[in-house]
Amino acid sequence: FFFQGVTHIGYTDLPSRMATQASTLYSNNIIKLLKAISPDKENFYFDPKDEFDYGTLDHVIRGTVVMKDGKVIFPAPPPNNIPQGVPVKQKTVAELEAEKAATITPFRKTMTSASVYTAGLAGTLGLGIVAPNAAFTQMVTTFGLAGIVGYHTVWGVTPALHSPLMSVTNAISGLTAVGGLVLMGGHYLPENISQSLAVLSAFISSVNIAGGFLVTQRMLDMFKRPTDPPEYNYLYLLPGGVFVGGYAAALSGGYNIEQVMYLGSGLCCVGALAGLSTQGTARLGNALGMIGVAGGLAATLGSLNPSPELLAQMSGAMALGGTIGLTIAKRIQITDLPQLVAAFHSLVGLAAVLTCVAEYMIEYPHFATDPAANLTKIVAYLGTYIGGVTFSGSLVAYGKLQGILSSAPLLLPGRHALNAGLLAASVGGMVPYMMDPSYATGITCLGSVSALSAIMGVTLTAAIGGADMPVVITVLNSYSGWALCAEGFLLHNNLLTIVGALIGSSGAILSYIMCVAMNRSLANVILGGYGTASTAGGKPMEITGTHTEINVDNAIEMIKEANSIIITPGYGLCAAKAQYPIADLVKMLREQGKNVRFGIHPVAGRMPGQLNVLLAEAGVPYDIVLEMDEINEDFPETDLVLVIGANDTVNSAAQEDPNSIIAGMPVLEVWKSKQVIVMKRSLGVGYAAVDNPIFYKPNTAMLLGDAKKTCDALQAKVRESHQS
Repeated sequence: FFFQGVTHIGYTDLPSRMATQASTLYSNNIIKLLKAISPDKENFYFDPKDEFDYGTLDHVIRGTVVMKDGKVIFPAPPPNNIPQGVPVKQKTVAELEAEKAATITPFRKTMTSASVYTAGLAGTLGLGIVAPNAAFTQMVTTFGLAGIVGYHTVWGVTPALHSPLMSVTNAISGLTAVGGLVLMGGHYLPENISQSLAVLSAFISSVNIAGGFLVTQRMLDMFKRPTDPPEYNYLYLLPGGVFVGGYAAALSGGYNIEQVMYLGSGLCCVGALAGLSTQGTARLGNALGMIGVAGGLAATLGSLNPSPELLAQMSGAMALGGTIGLTIAKRIQITDLPQLVAAFHSLVGLAAVLTCVAEYMIEYPHFATDPAANLTKIVAYLGTYIGGVTFSGSLVAYGKLQGILSSAPLLLPGRHALNAGLLAASVGGMVPYMMDPSYATGITCLGSVSALSAIMGVTLTAAIGGADMPVVITVLNSYSGWALCAEGFLLHNNLLTIVGALIGSSGAILSYIMCVAMNRSLANVILGGYGTASTAGGKPMEITGTHTEINVDNAIEMIKEANSIIITPGYGLCAAKAQYPIADLVKMLREQGKNVRFGIHPVAGRMPGQLNVLLAEAGVPYDIVLEMDEINEDFPETDLVLVIGANDTVNSAAQEDPNSIIAGMPVLEVWKSKQVIVMKRSLGVGYAAVDNPIFYKPNTAMLLGDAKKTCDALQAKVRESHQS
């Protein structure tokens, strides 16, 4: 049969044959049933039994016979030895009472909610009663509202932009420079210790500002697709110029509008976070962040009205720091972004410590007559503590990410007791600090808490393994925000309070998202814990079977046969810097009409969104890079999955083994696809030290070797066939 240029070999009258075929099949089944009833080939005979066992041939045949010799024998009697189901265990009275007590009634649920609101409102009233002045109440109001705004703003940020979000908050947290500028003094050079600390704070903060914004811009530019319309972001210089220039004009006219400038700068910083909610507005968000920081610094300088000599000192410190920040941001490789973020966090923490100590030195002579002296001392102490933990913890994180320190957790004996002792000593230090009014005691206590908090930052972060670095980065980001808040309360500066609350809440939310993605609590991660909240605690499931190994040629054949392909990269892709050959491979496969996409786990890589940025850097369109929740349901209809340098994030033990330490952890369900190719160096375990059952599943093939070399080989083979 010839149709549209194709010759069909076989029957051409299938519809007319279907009735005959169906009758033949039915008659064959009837004949087989009759032969089973009466095996005698000569005479049909059946002796119905009233005694037969469950599941036997007699059981089946007896149930099919309705009448024999004119006598109705249907229905058949019940068979013998019917298997009994497992008896349901009757619950004891105590168990029933416990279940009843554990059930949350509508009244109890509402009462709990009402109690929370009651405690919150009562606490608010308590703050008003103990407030030393109206300025403190206003600052608390600003802090609360900014925290709520930040909470609702950050939830809207798409996971693909979490890395730019971290970078832009790093830049905005450089507003710790405001604290340094306020406390600077002298002429061309500082004249005492407090002024020296202040100029150092402004200097290192400016590194954050310039470097953070440039790195953010570099990342966002990578997400631009060739088909995107042209952008004219330089036009945002217009609102920035009007904002800063208008303030300068108002200042020269005798108007003091610093608080309005702080409000505008704070709103711009909110807009920076909100702008990162989508790819289309991300570059606007970065521009708003720059405008906000520039406006805040301009308002600070305007309110100080420094002498020309002091202004030169301020400008020199910030220009030098900004130049260093720009140089670092230009030279940094995107694969080293987590290290850069950690290093910038350490600068924020150090700036907070320097500012708090300098403020204590400067304000000490006024404590005797200042009704808010105790509040100033408390905030300085807390800011020093938070800054110290942020500083040292960030340095340890940098060392682990850079490879200077081992990425394995350093589990010191009695580390929990050690951390508890450090915390108790830090809290106890407040007693002499608040009770003894002498300057020597105050400075000694601040120095002690700086050292104690720095040690605690080291012991906490060193106990966290490399796989948990995404959470460490976000927690440190949150710490830097709270340190900035402390500066805001210390200096009575609304801008620092607003921005600090935004950064603190954004870091806290990202930490929560990361922990949910690992099915672990924040305390479990921060304290160097192990295992998920769902781990049963028994012996892990024993994995049996053998794995199947293939070579590059076999993998190419599987890729050629597949129409729908999902690639699930892990940290191994980052470490091998294999994003470029993979991006080219994907481009060629898509040109062949194949549906190729990426599936990204929230904690893949070493910081939130790192893999999204790496793929964007290599030219992968962001609209084919999907999150775990978006792509998991597509695996059963997928022909082939390429797992590149991932292990724990695709480990089926999370769902199949309740005793696994990663039980309950959300994972990419790659094993549900038709075929899987796992590209790893070896069959070794991942950072969670858990064997992966997918290596031994019948639809999985292992392509072992260096990820970069393997990806290069695949790229070359596909290009060869693509050009032929």
